[in-house]
Amino acid sequence: MRRNCAAAKITPVTRTIRFNAFDMNCVAHQSPGLWRHPDDRSAEYKDLAYWADLARLLERGRFDGLFIADVLGTYDIYGANDEAAIRQAAQIPVNDPLLLVSAMALVTEHLGFGITTGTGFEHPYPFARRVSTLDHLTKGRVGWNVVTGYLPAAARNMGQTDQPAHDARYDHADEYLEVLYKLWEGSWEDDAVIRDRERGVFTDPDKVHHIGHQGQHFSVPGIHLSEPSPQRTPVIFQAGSSPRGVRFAAENAEAIFTAAPTKAILRETVDTIRRELELAGRDPYSAKIFNLSTVITAATEEQARAKHAEYLSYGDPEGALVFMSGWMGVDLSRYGRDEPIADVDSNAILSAVKAFQSADPDGGEWAVDDIATWAEIGGMGPLIVGSGTRVADVLQEWVDETDVDGFNLAYAVTPGSFADFIDHVVPVLTERGAYQEEYAPGSLRNKLFGRGDRLPDEHRGASYRVGGPRSTIIERPSTVPSSSASVASQPTSGR
Repeated sequence: MRRNCAAAKITPVTRTIRFNAFDMNCVAHQSPGLWRHPDDRSAEYKDLAYWADLARLLERGRFDGLFIADVLGTYDIYGANDEAAIRQAAQIPVNDPLLLVSAMALVTEHLGFGITTGTGFEHPYPFARRVSTLDHLTKGRVGWNVVTGYLPAAARNMGQTDQPAHDARYDHADEYLEVLYKLWEGSWEDDAVIRDRERGVFTDPDKVHHIGHQGQHFSVPGIHLSEPSPQRTPVIFQAGSSPRGVRFAAENAEAIFTAAPTKAILRETVDTIRRELELAGRDPYSAKIFNLSTVITAATEEQARAKHAEYLSYGDPEGALVFMSGWMGVDLSRYGRDEPIADVDSNAILSAVKAFQSADPDGGEWAVDDIATWAEIGGMGPLIVGSGTRVADVLQEWVDETDVDGFNLAYAVTPGSFADFIDHVVPVLTERGAYQEEYAPGSLRNKLFGRGDRLPDEHRGASYRVGGPRSTIIERPSTVPSSSASVASQPTSGR
């Protein structure tokens, strides 16, 4: 029950398709066991030379960005411990994604960087400075993938008994974003830094404002520590799929990551997101929607199929079940490998398997072993195998039939999967007018949307700009020296 996508000859659409490479600062990201393949360099994740080479490759291929996933915990649902995850290198060991960006930015000019960090375990005040620093160093090419967390191990190791309830995590994230918007958009005016050598004034204190935030989770009375960066607020990525997560994405995200395994499910997901964007007062196309996909391609159909078979021989079913157990919250080790999935007592996993079964042309009954086979290469999304022309056909068909904007491309082997895509698929899409021939100038936000470097006026974050309807400015008392000013906090208006 493999989900290879085939395609009949279609009339190519000319809509430009967006692409991110999907990676992680670890060994086994989405394809467990493939780290053993002789062409895979993922074990070099500790070496900046690997990341610099990958960044140069992706920019040669005119990818929009490198989307770097992250977790702050281990996959310990399978077998009720983390032994299998450790044995399979299933996103463990894993290093911090943010520290990679400066080196990759230095060797590229246009490539964007979508970095993942969670809202649950770090205060927004120091995080705001780190992101502003990266936005300065990259000249505005940074995006932030907002995650609320899903691994119980992360919560336990941060002193909590478990992750907070699902919707409570998003309520917390709402305020987290509010603090960040106030710091990024509402603290420093654009012309605050004047660099007046004659008067000896670097920054005009009257144009730097205390945000005065006092909320349920955070008290942040002061100013942002960084001067305004090219984008101020990074491009916001988000991957929530629940009703609460989609609402959060509609209010905040500019790039939304989905992992629909079939066109029918993706079409429904995209329609829901576009609808929610409108309900949030935004244009339904103000966010780019990227679906997870994995491509195995070569010069001919036969070579691509042979490559796929070779990769499968390195795949590891235990590692796949480690991932699937973690993603779905069900310990699949408790079930026999040939046990029908209908016997698994979890609504969450049954809903996902129902989606998988719709991708199976035979309509057969899925067992745990089928799930392992599914997830050995590329995780949850569709797998496309074929020549460059065939892959281009399939990608355009998905865009045409689902209204998705593009794809986050996971790899089977790295950087080979990305290099194959650039060599075999990009020329076909470019010839058809469905791939950008050159990068747009400026920031990541302008490259994606062509409307400048800053948040559009209708975005939630824009309302926190200096002078905006939600901005709360606490001015420095004129009778107290600025170095020892005591600033009163006041409540801000609710959303």
